[in-house]
Amino acid sequence: MKKTLYPLIVALSLAIFLLVGIMIGERRASAYSGLEYVPQSDAFGETEGGISSSEASTKLTYLFDLLRDRYVDSLDLKGLVEDAIPVLVEELDPHSNYIPASDLEEVNEQLDGSFSGIGVQFNIQQDTVMVIQVIAGGPSEKAGVMAGDRIVTVDDSTFCGKGISNDRVLKTLRGPKGSKVKLGIRRASADELLEFEFERGDIPVKSVVANYLVDSIGYIRIDNFGRNTYQEFFTSLLTLRSRGAKGFLIDLRGNGGGYLEVCIAMVNEFLPKGSLIVYTEGRSQQRQDVYADGRGNFQQLPVVVMIDDWSASASEIFSGAMQDNDRATIVGRRSFGKGLVQQQYELNDGSALRLTVARYYTPSGRCIQKPYEMGEREKYLMDVVERYNHGEFYNQDSIHLADSLRYETVGGRAVYAGGGIMPDIFVPGDTSYVTPYYNRCVNSGVIYSFAFQYSDRHRDELGHFKSFDEMEQYLRKRQLLSKFVEYANPKVKADARSLARSGREIECLIMAYVMRQSGYEDYFYQMFNSNDKTYLRGLQVIRDGQAWPKINP
Repeated sequence: MKKTLYPLIVALSLAIFLLVGIMIGERRASAYSGLEYVPQSDAFGETEGGISSSEASTKLTYLFDLLRDRYVDSLDLKGLVEDAIPVLVEELDPHSNYIPASDLEEVNEQLDGSFSGIGVQFNIQQDTVMVIQVIAGGPSEKAGVMAGDRIVTVDDSTFCGKGISNDRVLKTLRGPKGSKVKLGIRRASADELLEFEFERGDIPVKSVVANYLVDSIGYIRIDNFGRNTYQEFFTSLLTLRSRGAKGFLIDLRGNGGGYLEVCIAMVNEFLPKGSLIVYTEGRSQQRQDVYADGRGNFQQLPVVVMIDDWSASASEIFSGAMQDNDRATIVGRRSFGKGLVQQQYELNDGSALRLTVARYYTPSGRCIQKPYEMGEREKYLMDVVERYNHGEFYNQDSIHLADSLRYETVGGRAVYAGGGIMPDIFVPGDTSYVTPYYNRCVNSGVIYSFAFQYSDRHRDELGHFKSFDEMEQYLRKRQLLSKFVEYANPKVKADARSLARSGREIECLIMAYVMRQSGYEDYFYQMFNSNDKTYLRGLQVIRDGQAWPKINP
C-alpha cells in the first residue's frame, strides 16, 4: 500500500511542508549564511514554475482530504509525509536538507557551541566507558571526576558490558539542563566504588581546537565556524601575539563550514577598510556585499591558510577572501567546492528545512561551487573520490582549469573559479610512510588502544609536564615503538621493512594519542603535525617571508 501511494504522498508533502510550512513556520538565521534573507516579490510568485501557490495549495489540500476521508484503509499520514519529505528534498541541489524534529537539536549543537551534559570526553575500552578528558568548567570537573575513571553504574544500574555503545552513552550522560544523574566510578587509586551525583549543565563545544606557538609562528586549528568561533579565534590570536607570534598558520583542513557571519568577522581581523570580503546573490535575493570595516587588529602580520579536499563552505569563503585580497598564502590541496548558501526555516512541528537560497562569490567574482546535477547527490559527493582516482591527490598537473574561469586578485595574480579554492602552493598527499602493516595497525585501532592503555598505567608521571618539548623528550626515551610492536603482535605482525618505512609515523601517532589522553590537547596537535608536509611547508613559507603580506617586499 505504501509503495502504491508513494508518488501521491511525495506531491502531498511538497504542498503541505514547503508551500504552507515555509510560509507560516518560524524562520531563523541560516546555519550557513548568517545573512538575513528577505524574499523578493517573486519568491512565491503567482505563476512561478508553471503553477501558482494558491492553485498548488488548493489541489494538494483536496488530495490530502481525499486520502484522509475516502481511502479504503486507515493511513498513518504523518508517517508517510515524514518518509516522503527527504525524497523530495533530495531532488533539489546537494545541500538543501530536511531535518526531522527528533534530530534538529543534535544537528544544531556543534554550531551552537554548547550542549547540556556532565562534561566528559569518553572512549569505550573492553566494554567499559573510560573518561579520556574532563571538560573545563563542566559539572564533572567541579565534582572531581578525573581522566582514567571508569563509569560502571548510572543511577544505580550497571552501565558496562557488550550492550554499551557511543550512542547509548551520549543519550544517557546528556540531558536537559538542571536534570540530575548519579554515576558510580571505578578509579585505580581507590578501592571502593566512588559515587557522584551531577546536575547537568551547559558544556561548551570548542571549534578552535588547538593554538600554540612554534618558532614565533602562531598555529590555530579551526574545526568549524560555530556560534562562538570568532571569540575563540580572536582570543587565540591575542594570546599568541602576546607570546611573540610574528605570523599565523591557520589550519582549515577538514573544516566543513558553519555560520557565514562568524567567518566574515574572522576575515575582518586581517583586512584593511573597504576590502570586499564576500558577496551573495540569488533569484530571490539581491546582491549583498560585505566589506571590511578597518577595525581588524591583525592587518600586518603574515598569514598562511591550510586547506584540503574537505575544506568547504565558510572555510572556502575565508580562504577565498584572504587569497583574492592578497592577504594570505593558501597552502595544501584544492578545497571541496561548496558555493551555495542555505537558509534554515523552522517548521511548526519542530523540524527544519535548510533551503539553498543564494550563491556566494569571492571578492574577485569567483563562484567556487563545483558542478552538480539536481537530484544526483551520491555522484556529487563522490567527486572527491574521483579527484583521488584522477591523480589530483598527488599531482597538481592533473587539475585542468579553463581560461574562461580565470579571475584576478587585487594584486593581479591569477585565480580560478569552477570548483573549490586552488591553493597558491600545492602540497601533494604524503604516502611515503604507508605500508600494509601501517594500514592494518590504523584500521584495527591497535595504535589507539595501546596509547590509551599506556596512558592509563602511567597517569601519575604523565600529568605534570610544563612544555611540549619536555613531554616529547620524555616519551621518546620510553621506547614506545618497540613496546607497541610487542603489544600489537597477536593482531598485527611486524616486519623489518615495514617498520623502517612506517615506524616513525606510528611512533608519532602513539605519542600524540598519549599526549591527548593525558590532557594535553595542544600537544596532541603539535605532535600530530610534526611529520605533516603541508604543515611544515606552511611554516617554511612564513619563515622565508613569502606569506602575504610579504615580510620582505
